[in-house]
Amino acid sequence: MNHAFGLDIPTTLADICDPKSMALLVYDMQVGILKQLPDAPVTIARVLDVLAAAREAHVRTVFTRHVSLPLELAGTMQLRTAMAWQHVDRVDAIHRAFPPDAPQTQLIPQVAPQSSEFVLDKISMSAFVGTPLELILRDCGIKALAIVGVALEVGIEPTVRHAADLGVIPVLVTDACGGRDQAAMQRALDSLSFAGDAILTDSDGLRRQLSGRLIQ
Repeated sequence: MNHAFGLDIPTTLADICDPKSMALLVYDMQVGILKQLPDAPVTIARVLDVLAAAREAHVRTVFTRHVSLPLELAGTMQLRTAMAWQHVDRVDAIHRAFPPDAPQTQLIPQVAPQSSEFVLDKISMSAFVGTPLELILRDCGIKALAIVGVALEVGIEPTVRHAADLGVIPVLVTDACGGRDQAAMQRALDSLSFAGDAILTDSDGLRRQLSGRLIQ
């Protein structure tokens, strides 16, 4: 830990891994998304490991779900994105992929949130856009955000960058972040590592740091 100007400046995972000032974000662990991933079972297992360690240490935990607006409310950007994702070139060929109540939109049962946890619905890639995530973290005195889930190359990377821009230290648990395109995932990891904003660790490393720590 560095100290300057009356501030504690964490530089390592050990410095930042305090359940009183770190939260966990479980990003888009949804039925319909995980079905698209070739390594879904491995990702699920690693996410569950991190989630169990966070719960044992009483780390504040928030989940996100990606949802689709009615097409009439989607707007230009949402419709353009839907056409790209669904590989169609006309708006009238789009289907609403993730209605809030649809089976594919639900979180997988293995990660079922507890009463002390919360699920944020979002329509953007960054988990901070259009949700109260920043307010929750600031009001709880959170300085760091550990992130797991899917997909690294689509939504997790912009969430990590957004966290850093908001002054929240992102802790990316690399082996607990899945995706569909391995090359794109590696580019995302390389880019985040180069930028230096985030602390990159793995599930074993985070679990070891949380072991024996507990919010009082």
